[in-house]
Amino acid sequence: MALRVGIVGLPNVGKSTLFKALTRKAVDINNYPFCTIEPNVGIVTVPDHRLQALSDFSKTEKIVPAVVEFVDIAGLVKGASEGEGLGNKFLANIRETDAIIQVVRVFPAQGGSASGGEVIHHVYDTIDPERDIEVINTELILADLETVTKRKEKTVKEARANRKGAAEEMKNLEELSVGLEQGLLANAIPLSGNPDDAKRLLKELSLLTAKPFLYVYNMSDIEASVPPALAARPHVRLDIKIEEELNDMTLEEQEEFGLVSHLPELIREAYSLLGLMTYFTTGEKETRAWTVLQGSTAPQAGAAIHSDFEEKFIRAEVIFWEKLIAAGSWATAKEQGVLRLEGKEYIVQDGDVMIFKV
Repeated sequence: MALRVGIVGLPNVGKSTLFKALTRKAVDINNYPFCTIEPNVGIVTVPDHRLQALSDFSKTEKIVPAVVEFVDIAGLVKGASEGEGLGNKFLANIRETDAIIQVVRVFPAQGGSASGGEVIHHVYDTIDPERDIEVINTELILADLETVTKRKEKTVKEARANRKGAAEEMKNLEELSVGLEQGLLANAIPLSGNPDDAKRLLKELSLLTAKPFLYVYNMSDIEASVPPALAARPHVRLDIKIEEELNDMTLEEQEEFGLVSHLPELIREAYSLLGLMTYFTTGEKETRAWTVLQGSTAPQAGAAIHSDFEEKFIRAEVIFWEKLIAAGSWATAKEQGVLRLEGKEYIVQDGDVMIFKV
């Protein structure tokens, strides 16, 4: 399954530089607001040492890793929900993503990195990460409030006409309205009633703040402490300028200067943000990572390969990747009893190696 993550934030906080560092794509990163107009899109592989180990075991011709699609979305400003900046264009681009990475500027005005550099102007002149988060989240919340209000106008008429489920939907919409007006993200608002109905409603509404959020703190010293309010949010600390510069350095040069990229941590966090996991198939032709939701049954996991693997599922041979490598061969794994036959009810685990029988 494809994972599409939008990178958002105020102008000049490092969004496009992060995108360039992640994807190694040339993008416009000039020091002025709205230099990113159309979203840049790049595919990034999920770092996973297990793939190489399985490939070596199988003497594989080709390795196919899991991937994340990153979308660099132009900077939001206060009033975006009412059309300020590039307004609704931003919001439409965000709506098409599965999760949101919000880049927050923590580095000072002089020198955007530990390596120094030019003065990077802040769109609001002062450095205040908590204010910047509030600006972005408020605009997303206001856009969601508008969406919920429009849906309420439709649902209230359906409730009067006694449409089945309309009264329950109206209650959920009221709960969303109250929570959003209190400044809560939709993903933090508890909804009453049938969980499946609430989940279906959120999917139909496609609320911006119902998506999972991960905050990237762009810091000139990633070891420095951050205020408790920032530390409490799910986050990764990066010196984004350094990450960009690492792309132009050899591994020997990185070791010489004692520099280590922290982008793999961000990519893994983005990958797990939606509750995803990886299982593997491996053989002489190909070793591949397959992305599925945590809690998937064996047939559901098989659907990632082909719909027939779900519809015509009989059973699957399953072994944890480390046990397969330790056994040394499939035959030995079977003799040792660590290669198991599992049925339709089996819940796939991260790191399983599977052979499907249909």
